[in-house]
Amino acid sequence: MISATPTGKVVLKPKRALPFYARHPWVFAGATERVEGTPADGDVVDLVSSTGNFVARGLFNSQSKIRVRLYSWDEAVPLDRAFFKERIARAIALRHDVLHLNHGSAAAYRVVFSEADVLSGMVVDRYGDYLTVQFTSLAIGMRREMIAEILTELLNPKGIYLRTEKGIGQLEGLELHDGLLAGETPPAEIMIEENGLKFAVNLAEGQKTGYYLDQRDNRAVVGRLATGRRVLDAFCYSGGFGVYAAKAGASEVESVDASEAALRLADRNAVVNGLSQITLTQADVFNYLGKMATEGRTFDLVVLDPPKFARNRAAIPQALQGYRKLHQHAMKLLAKDGILASCCCTGLITSEMLEDLISQVAVDARRDLQILERRGPAADHPVAAACRESGYLKCIISRVW
Repeated sequence: MISATPTGKVVLKPKRALPFYARHPWVFAGATERVEGTPADGDVVDLVSSTGNFVARGLFNSQSKIRVRLYSWDEAVPLDRAFFKERIARAIALRHDVLHLNHGSAAAYRVVFSEADVLSGMVVDRYGDYLTVQFTSLAIGMRREMIAEILTELLNPKGIYLRTEKGIGQLEGLELHDGLLAGETPPAEIMIEENGLKFAVNLAEGQKTGYYLDQRDNRAVVGRLATGRRVLDAFCYSGGFGVYAAKAGASEVESVDASEAALRLADRNAVVNGLSQITLTQADVFNYLGKMATEGRTFDLVVLDPPKFARNRAAIPQALQGYRKLHQHAMKLLAKDGILASCCCTGLITSEMLEDLISQVAVDARRDLQILERRGPAADHPVAAACRESGYLKCIISRVW
């Protein structure tokens, strides 16, 4: 049984407390002076200033660069089961009582979004009658059985499936494997509904926790712009943008992805929505876009939705090169008065960096570009004001002459 009360204190270096008084949840090792007591990894600790004043309460991990993840700024509050139940219930209330996303047995939405819900290291998604959970914190992962019990009490799912993130073992010392956490094993295919469209989701094999719920509203926007247009959906995964475009009356849609499994899902989603104008192409997206540009092919709407290109700051220059290359291809593929949807889920790439890059590529291509919308994720993926890093997704809609 993990104690809910502090087993030690982490003392900050002088003049390093301000971000944590302002409720930023990540205390990196470089900000800490020393540890008092003998807290084990996963234990509750108090964060105190260099003068000994209480700052916040969190969970300790000596194996992580994030030495303490903070959860409460009230010294009287233990990080016990009741605390986590109240915090999860508050996250659920946003999705149910404010956003009204819990409509029917085929609803799909993010239930808990880590730092944005002041639950650093935990993501929970709902897909119909099932939940997927992902732990990116050792301490929260150690409490997984308690978390599963709370989710069962509050949401009564048929089953809860655990998904793991690549590289998290090295970053956090957390050794978990994908598999059933509680209840029934989910079927190989779960059919969800999104804005009147149907999508097949595989919780065990799909990317992230099964589907890109964060792009829900952006897919709808692209759909509204696609009527009568020839559409290219690059890095299509299970075909979301392409399905929306085809349903809205796109004259043709080409969906491209390197993954055969993803394209099987995309084909399934085209069929269940009664769409026949979608062509699926398995190829390396960079190479294929370059090939089409060389052949002189053009589209009226191009969606670029690549996976994350950088997981640390050292990889940012290479990531920017990747985004630049994609947009260079897109400028050649876009017909006059075309629409470009530029998506970026690399949190280390800011909106300003992405806009600057797109603008530079347009100038180099001698194209005029108008930014129509600056968008982010759907509202069930909120941004914590105290942790702007939670605002990772960018979607810039542009018109290109």
